[in-house]
Amino acid sequence: MSTSAYAPPGWPNQVRPPGAPGWEATAIAYLLDCCPADFRAYRVLWNHPVVLAQFAMQFVNGQQEASQRGLAVVRTSLSDYVDPDIVEAAAQAWLEQGARLARTRRAVALLEEALRGRVFVRKL
Repeated sequence: MSTSAYAPPGWPNQVRPPGAPGWEATAIAYLLDCCPADFRAYRVLWNHPVVLAQFAMQFVNGQQEASQRGLAVVRTSLSDYVDPDIVEAAAQAWLEQGARLARTRRAVALLEEALRGRVFVRKL
C-alpha cells in the first residue's frame, strides 16, 4: 500500500483509505450513515463531502452530549421505578453507547481531515 493510501488507526473499516480509488464515495456513505436519514435529502451534503463531514461531526457531538447526560441521570431517575440490576444494565448501555460514539467521533474527525487534504503517513 502506498503512503497516499494509508488509513490511520481509528479510520472506519467501511471506508477505503484516503487516496485509494473511490475512497471519497465510501467516505460519503459512511458520513451519511452517521447522520439522521433525512440529511440524505440535501444535495449540498452529497456534493460537498467537507460540508457533510461538518454536519456529521455536529450530529455525533450532539449524540455524545445526550449520552453523557443520560448516564449522569440514569441511576437517580430510574431507581424508584425499576430494580437495581435494571438500573445498572441501563447505565451499562449508556456507557457502551458513549464508547461507540467516541469511536465514531474519531472516525468522522479523521475523514474530515482527509477530505480537507491531510495526508496520513504511517509512523514507524
